[in-house]
Amino acid sequence: MAFEISKERYASFGVATSLPHEIIDTFWDILDNYLRGVFPLDSVIRFRLTENNGKLTIRYQNQTNQTVISFDYNYPYDPYFPTIVYLIDQSGTETLLLPHELD
Repeated sequence: MAFEISKERYASFGVATSLPHEIIDTFWDILDNYLRGVFPLDSVIRFRLTENNGKLTIRYQNQTNQTVISFDYNYPYDPYFPTIVYLIDQSGTETLLLPHELD
């Protein structure tokens, strides 16, 4: 199962230049406190960033077990934020990537 042991964590260049570091840290918080140990996780997980009354919502989506969880934050939503962010696990090396960086 993926995301059981974290050795290293990275944000790709695309993620680091399109999201504030506070939001990047939020992905790790979601993984550590709300997903890991609660759901079986694939080695690639997907998040969708959306706007909710001017604030940011990060939605975790898992097609395998048809799970969707929305996390609402007080961060202002920016229409230039990426719509989709992937989090991948490669033997303990975890990386946040944009869709075009995943290919």
